[in-house]
Amino acid sequence: MPSPKDRTYLPATQEATELLGKLIRLERRERRMPEEDLAGRAGITRRTLQRIERGDPRCAIGLYFELAVLVGVKLFDVGDRASLALHLGRVNDKLAVLPSRIRSSVKVDDEF
Repeated sequence: MPSPKDRTYLPATQEATELLGKLIRLERRERRMPEEDLAGRAGITRRTLQRIERGDPRCAIGLYFELAVLVGVKLFDVGDRASLALHLGRVNDKLAVLPSRIRSSVKVDDEF
């Protein structure tokens, strides 16, 4: 089994994590917040914060979101929690009408 270090990521994934990491760094610097303070508020090490700010895709996505919220980066193009809840409700409504299971289609052998 390959180790996480051997994992390769698509360019779009790498660009997305890099963008979010740089937005976190930008907001932290604009607020003049030291790395140690932000890392402490998020409950992570300074080293992990540095990895996230560089866009390391191996870091947990939840940490990216936690840091983004702490420094004020807008997520999903919404300005407040009410808008986020509205979008979440819409997605839940759409998911409710879709099948709960998706099965692989079975190829029917119709040649006699």
